[in-house]
Amino acid sequence: MSDSTNTRGEPDRSRINVHQEHEVRYWTQALDVTEEELRAAVEAVGPVAAKVREYFQRG
Repeated sequence: MSDSTNTRGEPDRSRINVHQEHEVRYWTQALDVTEEELRAAVEAVGPVAAKVREYFQRG
């Protein structure tokens, strides 16, 4: 399912969309990182949440 704010249902938590404010807010809290750190991780490994989690575990 799409992670659109206009669509009801479960959000897609397998991917991180740094272009949507609610996604950035959710993921920075979930991963306990800053917005800048989240954006850098997505830039480095892509938007797949599992890869971003691995990125932070390595550091």
